[in-house]
Amino acid sequence: MTAPAPRPGSVALVTGGTGGFGRALAAKLLAGDVRVVLADLDGDRARATAADLGAEFEALDVTDRAANAAVMERVEARHGRLDAAYLNAGISAAKSEDEVDLDEFLHVVDVDLFGVVYGALAARPAIRRAGGGAIVVTASLAGLSPMATDPGYSVAKGGAIAFVRSMAPRLAREGTTISAICPGFADTAIIDRIRDQFTQAGFPVLTAEEVADAMVAAWTSGEPGAAYVVQPGVGTVPYRFKGVPAARTQSGETAVVPEALRPPSMR
Repeated sequence: MTAPAPRPGSVALVTGGTGGFGRALAAKLLAGDVRVVLADLDGDRARATAADLGAEFEALDVTDRAANAAVMERVEARHGRLDAAYLNAGISAAKSEDEVDLDEFLHVVDVDLFGVVYGALAARPAIRRAGGGAIVVTASLAGLSPMATDPGYSVAKGGAIAFVRSMAPRLAREGTTISAICPGFADTAIIDRIRDQFTQAGFPVLTAEEVADAMVAAWTSGEPGAAYVVQPGVGTVPYRFKGVPAARTQSGETAVVPEALRPPSMR
């Protein structure tokens, strides 16, 4: 997927902004004269990363609904607009044992799924007031092909993709495109606990820059409700969702789903 660069002077907010994908994305956007605000858990390292890049920093716990709204409001008040929100914050389980740690499971879902929901709903009004823009969600291949080693992560990312697809029609009516990026395994801290396995197997992993390229393209040329798979040696391609068997009328004809209820892939 190739795309034009964002308009210089646009304003973008990136959650999880000081980690691997967020940092790489910020560098690309800043190089195109986009004003970038990185939102992440507060800390000296996070603030230093933003300062080194030349980006603004906002402290944000994405699981805090009110904090999401407050950050979006501050960004809009400071810059007069918000053109794109990258909902990129994410974590995975620290363990892959047979027994599921329910507290850890719920925390992963809280960050990776509800952090997306809160962020999208908080960003929506500001982006609408700017005349439309984009919401880009960092999902994962695990949301399309669940990982047996991390049920919480798979549930959260699958839910995030479903949220993107279900929100797409109403946001499109406002001029806002929402889409998801679904990277395969990438060279970020999230694979640290299993990194040796990739090295030993000679399995290719994505660079953060490859994923950031897809994230930029999703802003400027993404399709509403699309989920873009990013894989080494493949590039960025839209995932083609399979339709479920259609209902049939009493006479045996295929029933037509009402327009308002159709997912983006059926329109």
